[in-house]
Amino acid sequence: MRKLIDQEKMHRTIRRISHEVIEQNLDLENLIILGVKSKGVPLAKIIKENILKIENVDVPIYNLDISGYRDDKKISDFQKLDIDLNDKTVLVVDDVLFTGRTVRASMDAIIDLGRPSKIQLAVLVDRGHRELPIRADYVGKNMPTSADELVKVSFTGEIGVYILSKEEKQ
Repeated sequence: MRKLIDQEKMHRTIRRISHEVIEQNLDLENLIILGVKSKGVPLAKIIKENILKIENVDVPIYNLDISGYRDDKKISDFQKLDIDLNDKTVLVVDDVLFTGRTVRASMDAIIDLGRPSKIQLAVLVDRGHRELPIRADYVGKNMPTSADELVKVSFTGEIGVYILSKEEKQ
């Protein structure tokens, strides 16, 4: 397991993402943050806290359960949100962008909740290997990897971003 980003750099990177979100969203009162369960949630919470510290705006945040929208594994028992996203700017937050399938499922879930004026995507790591034409609006670090490696983001314990080889994944 190789450490690619340590705790200090990770916090600095998330602060930068938070500043970029603020710069691109002049009306923060109209912003809603959706953290993709489960790894996007801690990142979404940190971005929310940073926006509150910087701009003194308490942006609403929700956990987005996309398990019922996945095309690779169907789960019938998932928690659907009950919020109005009509005419809102929705910031979807996830830890790693890989094939794009999680983002596609997120957009399906969002569209079921309403018609936002805009959907944005923030990720800590973009590792490439897209299977769908999706890109993030806010990227902490572009990190090309091989398809058989795993990028692990840890928000507890040994905080940081790690790459695990195929052998280490098993």
